[in-house]
Amino acid sequence: MGYKSAMNFSFPKSRKGLAATLVAAALLLAGCVTTETDNKHLQPIPSQLLSEMSAKGMNASDPVLVRIFKKESELEVWKRDHSGKYALLKTYPMCRWSGQLGPKKREGDRQAPEGFYSVVPELMNPRSQFYLSFNLGYPNSLERSLGYTGSALMVHGACTSAGCFAMTDNGVAEIYALAREAFSGGQKNFQVQALPFRMTPENMAKHRNNPNIAFWRNLKEGSDHFEATRQPPRVAACGRRYVFDPKEGTGPFTPGAPCPAYEEDPAIVAAVAAKKSEDEKRLADLVAKTPALSFVHVDGGMHPSFRSLLKSAGPERLQAMTSGRVEISRPDAALLDPFSALE
Repeated sequence: MGYKSAMNFSFPKSRKGLAATLVAAALLLAGCVTTETDNKHLQPIPSQLLSEMSAKGMNASDPVLVRIFKKESELEVWKRDHSGKYALLKTYPMCRWSGQLGPKKREGDRQAPEGFYSVVPELMNPRSQFYLSFNLGYPNSLERSLGYTGSALMVHGACTSAGCFAMTDNGVAEIYALAREAFSGGQKNFQVQALPFRMTPENMAKHRNNPNIAFWRNLKEGSDHFEATRQPPRVAACGRRYVFDPKEGTGPFTPGAPCPAYEEDPAIVAAVAAKKSEDEKRLADLVAKTPALSFVHVDGGMHPSFRSLLKSAGPERLQAMTSGRVEISRPDAALLDPFSALE
């Protein structure tokens, strides 16, 4: 996507310094950061959002969790409230994502990733070429064990994607501020759940013949844990799959090895089992009545609100909602989102 041609790196004296320099150089070459500096990463949380937070029993410093849904082109920010559980704070429309539904497997495949990720402060990027961004940390330990490759997979501003989730500048500015304040309040990392769609029985029924359905059932387990408990599930990996909420002290879990015998917290097991039972009954009923559908993207998708603007006013109007320096990626493909026929 382009990068700064002039790069001045002083040669570090230590191996640790060399590693840091090489990482910085790789990110620049990937087009994900620029050497420009300003204070956009210090923008405060908007007063209206602070009021909504207060009304929901949340403080700016409370921990956050992010959920991303490709099919719906939406990103949710959840926040822990005074009850100690997480509640939905705000849903953001996504301006662009690329590829198909399904996980990212190799560098250059244009796939936006699917899985469970942990974002630490070091993955926050205040100098992004796409306004502001944070790195998901792809590939995670499970993906590395499966031989998946790729780097610099971000949630960022603008409206362009080659494997990232683009939120427009205003959208990512709010998300960045929420994460920044949560880190300032003591949160050490926040979970990102990147999912192909909302993991409902309806969507599972429609997509039941997709080659990724076994993987998606595994993702649904983690989604169910969160929805049943309103707590970020503890995530481990073994036997080529994710494992959720293993009891403390069980394991060890090695992504590339068979799963050991382990237990889950009984309270969590009961809550998740109740949701799973209800969903499976609904799914069985839907499978009997609903044909399996096949959706193929030309190249990813765009939220209906942005697609409507793109269709009525053209790419220039939509681009004006960002810094204006970055073109919308493949607007023709965005208009051909296969889900748009269902809206």
